[in-house]
Amino acid sequence: MSDSYRDQLLLDALFLKQEQHLSTDLLDKLVLQLNRIYPQILTDKEAHKFRSLKFATNKRLAELLDFLPNKGEEACHEFYRALQIHAEHIYLNLPSRRTRRDAADSKEVKISSSFEEKCVLNERGPVFYITCFSLVAGLAILYYCNEENKTLGDAKQILAFSALGFGRRAKDLLISYAEDQFKQK
Repeated sequence: MSDSYRDQLLLDALFLKQEQHLSTDLLDKLVLQLNRIYPQILTDKEAHKFRSLKFATNKRLAELLDFLPNKGEEACHEFYRALQIHAEHIYLNLPSRRTRRDAADSKEVKISSSFEEKCVLNERGPVFYITCFSLVAGLAILYYCNEENKTLGDAKQILAFSALGFGRRAKDLLISYAEDQFKQK
């Protein structure tokens, strides 16, 4: 997939020429927009040539699509803008647009699946994390409590009894710490 409008126009030109998606009115609108809004892309003489009813629409379209890549990148870009303004249903069905849309869709799928994988906690679930947080909070309270601070002295004994809901190792640690503090009194 190329980012150059010139390359995209060469790819899409085959599609537009084969299927005859552009009617005479639509081709006239495109030529007029390129002539009136961007006269540096199509001069009056060139616009008159592409709007002439002496030739069939598919022949005028083929000449326009062969002419624009020679005018440069900006001319091809403005053709796409004009096509999007006047015939969005055709613009969205161009081969270059479909490949971009497909590439964007595949990137979205990859991003969303990797995001979901990162957001999954693990098999243990939220109760495990609440328990871990409670353990850390309890240990922090025990660490910062000392004998000089009598306001939290009874909290040490309460924490020893609250350890019943924890795992065996955490329970043993909290109870032993509370017993050591009680013996020091």
